[in-house]
Amino acid sequence: MSSDLWRRIGLTIGALLVFRFGTYISVPGIDFAVWEQIFRQHSGGILGAFDSLSGGAIGRLSIFSLSILPFVTASLSLQLASIVSSRLRALPKRGESGRRRLDAYTLILTIVMAAFQAFGIARALQDVPNMVAEPGTTFLLTTTFSLTGGVIFLVWLAAQITARGLGNGLALISAAGIVAELPAAVAGMFDLARRGVLSTDLVLALVLLAVALTALIVHMELARRQLEVTFRRQAGARTLEGRSQLRLKLNNAGIVPTILASWLLLLPFLATNLGWGLPDWIMAHLTQGRPVFLVLYGVAIVLCVFFYTAFLLNPDEVAEDLRKHGGVVAGVEPGEATANHVDHMVSRVSAIGAVYLAFVYLVPEIVVAKWSLPFYLGGTSLLILVCAILDLKAQLEQARQESSEAT
Repeated sequence: MSSDLWRRIGLTIGALLVFRFGTYISVPGIDFAVWEQIFRQHSGGILGAFDSLSGGAIGRLSIFSLSILPFVTASLSLQLASIVSSRLRALPKRGESGRRRLDAYTLILTIVMAAFQAFGIARALQDVPNMVAEPGTTFLLTTTFSLTGGVIFLVWLAAQITARGLGNGLALISAAGIVAELPAAVAGMFDLARRGVLSTDLVLALVLLAVALTALIVHMELARRQLEVTFRRQAGARTLEGRSQLRLKLNNAGIVPTILASWLLLLPFLATNLGWGLPDWIMAHLTQGRPVFLVLYGVAIVLCVFFYTAFLLNPDEVAEDLRKHGGVVAGVEPGEATANHVDHMVSRVSAIGAVYLAFVYLVPEIVVAKWSLPFYLGGTSLLILVCAILDLKAQLEQARQESSEAT
């Protein structure tokens, strides 16, 4: 391997080590004995899910507790806003200046969201008896600036990995957090089995489930539906012909549908906080792990897959691009017929991807709810980890190939 490739690998590893070190820098002024007791009581639910994605930063109340979630939320919010805003939708098409402006909008919205969440966390911590040594304005400001600064630093660090290292920085930081907490989670599971809290058969079943889900994710993420495309161009008096393939991913939307689905299911709780809540018996069925919650979440994921895929991939634009470049799908007339054919294929592929995504998320949730597991087991975390590794592997192979061709 060339020195440039080694430099990129070293930068990536160094950046991830910096992230890991930062998860141990705690927010000042907290009684961690009180926090550990609260965290232990809720580590099997949504708090455990966020802790896994943050690399244990929440469990240690680190400055990286918010992780990169505000940035992901801001980026996704702007994507959704571009559906109704022609100005936002046109920015990526304006070249480098448009992308820089869109990045600036994303960063500003990230800071606003991070500050809002950080202040809410500071207020919540201050309201817990004996949690904060010296509650007041100083603690609120210190905690808000610490958590917001942690988010900004992680966004910058992820950008450095993407630009100068290997892989997608955001995905690798999330994956690094999951990997860092994985040994402790496995050790904790076997310790529960040793103490008789979990049966040996259940532990074996969980291990086999993790292996099976990993194999499924690898297979589905690498799967492609191929459309044969014939290209014909006129170059002077000669007609140049060639063949290519239009490849459609089975899961073209990534983990975005799971995020959108979680937003939808948070709306009733948001309405409750604003005084427009549903009856208590309905809200009780919408809590995580309940059958109604799981059914609604699965349906929401499927619907969000179709919605987001339609946003990412417009069949009419695909047909127009093929026409401009002289491309014809085998056995299909150019123009509207091609658009309809692509739309039909995308719908079929999206249906498979939607079922797969809902399955990967819901199966671990059902297992946790049915056997009341005292720890978090998440399909989303596994999906992030596997996808990050596959992307890193692809980029490493491409970099090695470019390095060998250069020499």
